[in-house]
Amino acid sequence: MAGQKKLLCALAGEKQDVPPIWMMRQAGRYLPEYRATRAEAGDFLSLCYNSDLAAEVTLQPIRRYGFDAAILFADILLIPQALGADLWFVTGEGPRLSTITTEADFAKLGPASDIHETLNPIYETVRILSRELPSETTLIGFAGAPWTVATYMIAGRGTPDQGPAHALREENTALFEALLARITEATIDYLSKQIEAGAEVVKIFDSWAGSLKGEAFQKYALEPCRQITAALKERHPGIPVIGFPREAGEKYVGFAKATGVDCVALDNSVDPEWAAANVQVDGCVQGNLASRHMVTGGQDLVDDTRRIVEAFKKGPHIFNLGHGITPDADPDNVQLMIDTVRGG
Repeated sequence: MAGQKKLLCALAGEKQDVPPIWMMRQAGRYLPEYRATRAEAGDFLSLCYNSDLAAEVTLQPIRRYGFDAAILFADILLIPQALGADLWFVTGEGPRLSTITTEADFAKLGPASDIHETLNPIYETVRILSRELPSETTLIGFAGAPWTVATYMIAGRGTPDQGPAHALREENTALFEALLARITEATIDYLSKQIEAGAEVVKIFDSWAGSLKGEAFQKYALEPCRQITAALKERHPGIPVIGFPREAGEKYVGFAKATGVDCVALDNSVDPEWAAANVQVDGCVQGNLASRHMVTGGQDLVDDTRRIVEAFKKGPHIFNLGHGITPDADPDNVQLMIDTVRGG
């Protein structure tokens, strides 16, 4: 199968003349067809849990652009909800959760083994996609990394500096580590079920890894990723894993070897030439065009796209953005990016 699917070839370490391409948040608000489907669903969480509609929005960018991979449409905060946290979305402001800041809060969470009843619609979405995607398109499952998920569970929302999570980590380390362990266990089971349903690759999104400094990065970003990757590969030998410790900077170096991931996704704060010399030497890398180009377009988009392709051409590379595409992006700029990658 890896011989037929470009993305799996890259994850297996194969250098390709034209890298496979997909885009974080490729199913999303920049597409008019997505907005129409979300309106049909009623709200964001209803869309996540409606298997037919979630599969539809996952397929929309594949139909429009012919990406080499589709990523399951879901959200990283479904695991907290499945563990028993309250979750809702405020229009224009993002997610809100009930907070975990005391032992009493933590005691209200259910065991990791109880998540599947809530998450069964997500597995059904994966099964639908595994049947309906084109034969050349790789299906990616995903979850949030434990640290990133914990930051939302502790603060009850996204924060600019993850301050509440850092405070709990320092003031009540035992509670913080117990929460991380619960999320890690649930994440392993969640991703394993996605793989059983048909996901061919899984990605671990650690969106706030960059705020962990020094030893904290090793303990709370790197080590949980290593645990999840090892457990998944034991259960599902050969399954490729992509790790994304966003804004890790120099800590991208050696991340693949330390965690066992098959590919390291890079944000756009790192120079592609530097990353080729220091990160790609250990295997496949993914990235790392700035998402602002999807808004502004033009020759700058073309030039930066070509620079990234050129920088990573000597090893296995998956072309992607360095962060998710934003709602104000122009769909025509996505096509320009794809044409540039594939046409030179």
